[in-house]
Amino acid sequence: MSVKIRNYREADAVKVGRLIADTFREFNLAYASSEEQEKLLGPFRHANSDDEAHQAQITEVIRAPWVLVAGDGESIVGVLRGSPGRLHSLFVRKSYHGKGVGRQLMARFEREVRKAGHQKITLQSSLYAVPFYQRLGYKRTTRAFCGPCFDGTIFPYQPMKKVLEPDLAAEGS
Repeated sequence: MSVKIRNYREADAVKVGRLIADTFREFNLAYASSEEQEKLLGPFRHANSDDEAHQAQITEVIRAPWVLVAGDGESIVGVLRGSPGRLHSLFVRKSYHGKGVGRQLMARFEREVRKAGHQKITLQSSLYAVPFYQRLGYKRTTRAFCGPCFDGTIFPYQPMKKVLEPDLAAEGS
């Protein structure tokens, strides 16, 4: 396995959309009916569509100030979307869970957040991912909530945050 982290390109949108749709459905939506899953997926429910309008919607939703992808050869196996001080989403293909892909994406994101002058990161974790973020030093900030996600209404999430340690290597240079 030779995973490389790089910046997202719009040409990645179809692969990233499929990764998000597959991973989100498998790990976060088992509690919901098929109909509610489609609503919760929003435009990602059309990830396998060749329709240009569907692809344009997915491309638009993926946009964020920072989007990183983890690639293994021609395959995209992970994606992280964020902005300074805020993680929007992180998805890693099932066959790459436990292999450090999510950790690599988060380490790169945390470096970028520090470089941008922020000392903390907040996120709304799916309940499935809470243990992963806790292993990275993130703490729950409140109780879990249920809130809207795209067109659906019952997505449970856990608010979390991490105060970043100063990047001593960068400060010394």
